Amino acid sequence: MLIGVPAETDPAETRVAASPETVRKYIGLGGEVAVEHGAGLKAGVVDSDYQAAGAQLASAAEAFGGDLILKVRRPTEHELALMKSGALVIATIDPYGHQDVVEAMGKAGVSAFAMELMPRITRAQVMDVLSSQANLAGYRAVIDAAAEYGRAMPMMMTPAGTVPAAKLFVMGVGVAGLQAIATARRLGAIVTATDVRPATKEQVESLGAKFVAVEDDEFKQAETAGGYAKEMSDAYKAKQAALIASHIAKQDIVVTTALIPGRPAPRLVTADMVRSMRAGSVIVDIAVERGGNCELAKPGETVTSENGVKIVGYSSVTRLAATASSLYARNLYAFVETLIDKANQALAVNWDDELVKATCLTRGGAVVHPDFQPK
Repeated sequence: MLIGVPAETDPAETRVAASPETVRKYIGLGGEVAVEHGAGLKAGVVDSDYQAAGAQLASAAEAFGGDLILKVRRPTEHELALMKSGALVIATIDPYGHQDVVEAMGKAGVSAFAMELMPRITRAQVMDVLSSQANLAGYRAVIDAAAEYGRAMPMMMTPAGTVPAAKLFVMGVGVAGLQAIATARRLGAIVTATDVRPATKEQVESLGAKFVAVEDDEFKQAETAGGYAKEMSDAYKAKQAALIASHIAKQDIVVTTALIPGRPAPRLVTADMVRSMRAGSVIVDIAVERGGNCELAKPGETVTSENGVKIVGYSSVTRLAATASSLYARNLYAFVETLIDKANQALAVNWDDELVKATCLTRGGAVVHPDFQPK
């Protein structure tokens, strides 16, 4: 059982899919681990760390030649060509809106597992890559905001006068939003937050922040059974937008985190809202890679609006590469452990397991996930 850990080829990706800690655990399960030279450098893990853990240093072709391949991002066409038919590849594949990629993996004959499709059940909590990475993204978003904001965050009483606390508004109160609230509170900001899911109100208030939303009947029904936000009606969106617009105009910092699985990020902050903010204010858009919550946000850039508002569109997680990689690697190990027969020390996938059914996109040369069947 050869487990391959290739280097990520996306220039913006700094994470790696295995840590020395998980390499040792894979070897303990009977696997041989081949890590591509330099795979962990951007995450602060040097080749000698992997060697000390028992891994073999390998070329890209050798790493992709494994029976099980661990990646951060979905494989490219070139990488698929290096994999053998029947290999298992586990990554964050981002299949929504990329049907061609899913079909290419099927044609390549690999069994592809999308970690972001892991069901939100108690058994799978330790495998939840969305939560582990979003938690860090929310933290980093506030740190980025503090760095770009030209003033102090907490209130300060000095002989020269009082420095007012920054007003920070979090839009979207999932895992990332809650961590953003907690981090902003620790830094001394006055924090408010909004979300369309009614259950988040209590969570926001438990962290010492104030909840802002139009709390009508539709709002009370705005959550799926899986705990995600529902798409709201145009009428509700209009009422909520009017409330939010007036609130944003008074804020120093806005952090947007709203995402809906399988859809582009909802547009929450318009250009007019940006124009209503004071010069020197900051917007950090965590959802920028899925189209962005802010109309003016651009992936990988900090844009300054015509009225002097900074809009940060950097990936938060990739700039916490060491911590993000460590948590992601543990998520992957927890899942891989369920795919291995410990007695025989070999891969033994139970294709009827609810975790496998939820995450498996392709198998046996075909797309098998019901949500991504070719049309």
